[in-house]
Amino acid sequence: MTDHRTHDQPHADCIECFPPRERSTDGTEEGQERKLFGFLPLADVLRVLFVGLAALAVWLELWEPFEQVSVIGVVGVVVGAWPFLKEAVENLMERRMTMELSMTIAIVAAALIGEFITALIIAIFVLIAEILEELTVDRGRQAIRELLDVLPNRVSVRRNGRIETIPVEELELGETVLVDPGGNIAMDGVVVDGHSFVNQASITGESMPVEKVEGAEVFAGTVNQSGALEVRVEAIGRDTSFGKIIDAVEKAERSRAPVQRLADRLAGYLVYFALGSALITFLVTRDVRSTISVVIVAGACGIAAGTPLAILGGIGRSARLGAIVKGGVHLENLGLVDTVVLDKTGTLTFGTPMLQALIPADGVSESELLTLAASAELRSEHPLGKAIVSEAKDSDHRPVEPTMFKYEPGQGIDAHVDGVRVLVGNRTHLTQHGVEVPSGFSSGLPEGSSDILVARGSEYLGAIAVADQVRPEAREVVAAMRGMGLRVLLLTGDTRSVADAVARQLDVEEVEAELLPGDKLEKVKSLVSSGRKVAMVGDGVNDAPALTEATVGVAMGSGTDVARESGDVVLLGNDLASFGDTIALAHRTRGIIWQNFGGTIGVDLLGIGLAAFGMLGPLMAAFIHVASELAFILNSARLLPGRRSQWTDTTVAEVPAQVEEIAERASA
Repeated sequence: MTDHRTHDQPHADCIECFPPRERSTDGTEEGQERKLFGFLPLADVLRVLFVGLAALAVWLELWEPFEQVSVIGVVGVVVGAWPFLKEAVENLMERRMTMELSMTIAIVAAALIGEFITALIIAIFVLIAEILEELTVDRGRQAIRELLDVLPNRVSVRRNGRIETIPVEELELGETVLVDPGGNIAMDGVVVDGHSFVNQASITGESMPVEKVEGAEVFAGTVNQSGALEVRVEAIGRDTSFGKIIDAVEKAERSRAPVQRLADRLAGYLVYFALGSALITFLVTRDVRSTISVVIVAGACGIAAGTPLAILGGIGRSARLGAIVKGGVHLENLGLVDTVVLDKTGTLTFGTPMLQALIPADGVSESELLTLAASAELRSEHPLGKAIVSEAKDSDHRPVEPTMFKYEPGQGIDAHVDGVRVLVGNRTHLTQHGVEVPSGFSSGLPEGSSDILVARGSEYLGAIAVADQVRPEAREVVAAMRGMGLRVLLLTGDTRSVADAVARQLDVEEVEAELLPGDKLEKVKSLVSSGRKVAMVGDGVNDAPALTEATVGVAMGSGTDVARESGDVVLLGNDLASFGDTIALAHRTRGIIWQNFGGTIGVDLLGIGLAAFGMLGPLMAAFIHVASELAFILNSARLLPGRRSQWTDTTVAEVPAQVEEIAERASA
């Protein structure tokens, strides 16, 4: 029944405010209450036991020195009701009506009419509910804090010619840290010695370990898998890439969505309604027991606690899925989205040209075609040329250094390789140099690719298709979003032919091509002004204005800094599947919150009606109050991150393995 509202200062018991706790020298967390069996709050358990023993003593009439008043009952009521009374007074001083006030009134009223057993059992019910609620909230806290546990507490550093092991917080910029095979990296830095492969999927989203040699960057939160590394410290703590992710999650958890503010207002209204109903019941029936039952049964705790818990669960689970939602308001808005606008390059595609096909002329082998083209392009800075050279090197077709190289803008390359003239470029380029290009040269080339023709002297050798490759998960993501009833649009600055080819691959029906950044912005503005709730997904500087204008801006994690700053949601790495999962999660979060709203109001109306007509006693009223509160809290707790993704009907794909591994390592 804790009242979850924004505080001027962080409030240790509020799931919206929980600040990172500092660890003391004995490994415990400062400010954290003692736990029984490692998870039960000791003080609350002792309070429940005391009140329970008091109720038993009153029932057995073990000690009754006064006829009119039970001393044990009075002491038990004071001990049991004290937490509610204290919080109720604090809330009243802040001019806020909360359920703590109504429950305190109910317990004290029952005691005043001599119903000590009833008062004590009500207190026990509510105290147990508080403990169970706190356990659920702790689970939400732990789901986020386990991200921090990925980082080691101590590191080995080279100082004064010898190796020392020190706490991470004592590490200084510029120092050299030794990272053993299998060790977690605690800071961002640059490799100064050693060779290894590092799993950095948790930061960049790359599925394969990345080779690290001298001069390579490494990131906090990644895992050194093979050899030993010596790393010069460039950033530590909150300044690292990993630290910035944690900051984004923590800020998001402390933010408040409109639905949370609505829940707070509704909780206050229900308190007024409960007290007003109790007053009317007393005036009409003059029945004190029925009046107390009315006060007890009405409760908005399911809304007050369940709503922020649902938002917390949604943000925490989305982080586990690989999507950092920067605030509860953005998670709520994502649940309202009915239109998704997708950028192409770097979002639906990898943003890097790759060789798609080799179509050699008769009598020419693919190996010969690729090797000659790569040799001519060896000095080229053109992205298409680099793609050809990269493919040749990867496939062991070693290009030869050209003795003459000339680039003709808009046409192609004229080079000499092993004393032979090699032409690489478009049809116009080859024709101008006397090469006869067959009319059907493009037959068999993939749709939407850039066609690069190759000739040796005046002999046509064949064509090479180079294109930006569509992400393998993109089609599945688009299909899932359309299955959710979302309108999907593709906006790109690329040519119409390329845009149409990508759209056909992904089964996107609405496509606009050859757009400038301002054109994208105007399109998003038009959609928003027409009443659409728009999520814009992009990665580049040119996408930043549209990301800002959209209802929810979604930035690819490996995109530009401007795009990440402009986005309300950041996808770790480039996993579009996590975006599809997060949309489904946002819809489910809203659904659970509204289930709690409707359920709370329904239970309150039914309970007040039964209690007012004498059909519900104080004990049963307390049981219904507590049971309904826990039901709504547990309903919200379904959103808290578990060991694996539980979605079966609305998600696009399983939780990305790289994000799942963070939790696995943290819980190990």
